[in-house]
Amino acid sequence: MIKVQMKDRFWNKYMEVVRKEVIPYQWNALNDRLPDTEPSHAIENLKIAAGEARGEFYGMVFQDSDVAKWLEAVAFSLENHPDQALEETADELIDLLGRAQQEDGYLNTYYTIKAPEQRWTNVRDNHELYCAGHLIEAAVAYYQVTGKRKFLDIMCNYTDYIDTVFGNEEGKIRGYPGHQEIELALVKLFDVTGNERYLELSKYFIDQRGQNPHYFDMEREKRGDTNPFFYHHGYEYHQAHEPVRDQEKAVGHSVRAIYMYAAMADLALKTNDDSLRKACERLWDNLTKKQMYITAGVGSSEFGEAFSFDYDLPNDTAYTETCASIALVFWAKRMLDLETNSKYADVMERALYNGTISGMDLDGKKFFYVNPLEVWPKACTRHDKRHVKPVRQPWFTCACCPPNLARLISSIGHYMYSKDDNQLFVHLYAGNQTDVELNGQMVNIIQTTEYPWDEKVTLSINPETADSFTIALRIPGWCKQPELWVNGERIHVGIVSKDGYAYIQRTWEKGDHIELLFPMPVRRMKSHPSVRVNAGKVALQRGPVVYCLEEVDNGKNLSNIYLPKASRFDVTFDKDLLEGVVTIKGDAVRIDPNAWEDNLYASNDDEQILVEIKAIPYYAWCNRSPGEMLVWINEV
Repeated sequence: MIKVQMKDRFWNKYMEVVRKEVIPYQWNALNDRLPDTEPSHAIENLKIAAGEARGEFYGMVFQDSDVAKWLEAVAFSLENHPDQALEETADELIDLLGRAQQEDGYLNTYYTIKAPEQRWTNVRDNHELYCAGHLIEAAVAYYQVTGKRKFLDIMCNYTDYIDTVFGNEEGKIRGYPGHQEIELALVKLFDVTGNERYLELSKYFIDQRGQNPHYFDMEREKRGDTNPFFYHHGYEYHQAHEPVRDQEKAVGHSVRAIYMYAAMADLALKTNDDSLRKACERLWDNLTKKQMYITAGVGSSEFGEAFSFDYDLPNDTAYTETCASIALVFWAKRMLDLETNSKYADVMERALYNGTISGMDLDGKKFFYVNPLEVWPKACTRHDKRHVKPVRQPWFTCACCPPNLARLISSIGHYMYSKDDNQLFVHLYAGNQTDVELNGQMVNIIQTTEYPWDEKVTLSINPETADSFTIALRIPGWCKQPELWVNGERIHVGIVSKDGYAYIQRTWEKGDHIELLFPMPVRRMKSHPSVRVNAGKVALQRGPVVYCLEEVDNGKNLSNIYLPKASRFDVTFDKDLLEGVVTIKGDAVRIDPNAWEDNLYASNDDEQILVEIKAIPYYAWCNRSPGEMLVWINEV
């Protein structure tokens, strides 16, 4: 793990919001201290399970996972900003988890409190293994950051127990979780413990999925369940319709799917499994080339929070759960570990600057679960758009997204780089400093930039002694004319590039520096012709940032705005708007509704009004006056 000290204006702002606002806010939520919101009861559930309070279990069956994600966000926050009081609070919560753990290692408040005799009777629906996975991830992060083993030991104890329950051996359950998560967590646990059983257990859950006879059928019949929800969705909802190595398309619940794909990529790397690698590559191509929004939102259907079918990407009913875009970041990084190819880092970057952080207000106090690309507030009262909210919400009954976003933002430094013995790969551009071991010596790397607003990036390379190694720099796919200098000498990018990375191999000395220029003209992005809803429309993108129109800047009825092909754009950095953003302005025309008088339909030509449009970054919409929002603009 490369530890990075972030010194970036863009991301440090978000990290500070998470540290100062989101983590305390979510701690209050977990302790039922937020007014006018659905109580979480998550901490109270733990106290009841530990025998320290009386009462009934309250909340979703996966309520424990909110605690886990909060702890993981705390761990990564402590990595960047040591905070003794926060660490003591986390330690006290970990102690409570230890007291809530049962003698055999089991740790799940829903079953401990509500149904102690029904453990593992409904792994399809009731998230026991999902909660365990999130707790494992949190324990690994907390151990890596603080060096404290207590939480890790608690989860090793639980995992050892799970390993006695599931497997192909006689007397074990031959099942797998309905909501994938533990698979990728087990690989993390293997990484820090070296215990091969954890890797084997992850592999078992992946290999067992989709095999016949179907475990979900056997489990359902055993408990006498005739749940129509499952039959309505089918096996595809859980990605259990066929063995994972045979799957060709991303189907079913989007978060479940992508967590599983991330684990598959992990296992492909750890076990050198070429069949898993090829499955990951097929699924990646299907998802990113046929089922992904321009914001890197995924999962277009509200029904089942799921993928729909190829090129079905409606804007105004888009589900695009925040957690799904976060999961895409996780998967992209693992695909980069499998193969250094900019197509993975490009999607990771697209998700980070667009489809993830759109899920949170700039002040960190309200959240989107759903991230549409077009909003007409009046229409949000319709039954088919009931999932679309015109404003962010203070909390959710199913509160998976806010803590998931907090742990991602707090760990953003972990996505910047990767390395092998003598190569450092630079995947993302942001102000930071890190020390990495290359060729047996420590090399200090300082990255300076005002990305994503500014086109320039500088890296200072400082080995302890002069040595030969390689720095591989991602050339973003959106950048058509990149420029590169080393110590002032121009390097032809095309000559040194492979799979979207520029490889600079040389003897580096302290004080050497790399300069990159990524020109950021405003680009008119178009959809594949099969994306019917975007026919004749364009989206504006500058650098990695996707833009949108808001009613507060452009008036009502945004769908009546047309952008002429000849229009030019003015780009301005406004330090006082939305905490500092680049805005895009340009000439456009608007259909004049007054010319229609009282007619609903007419054959007359439209009367048009010349207007100036103003576009802001999509991630920052709905931080001023509520109103309409539009990403895809008519072009004429």
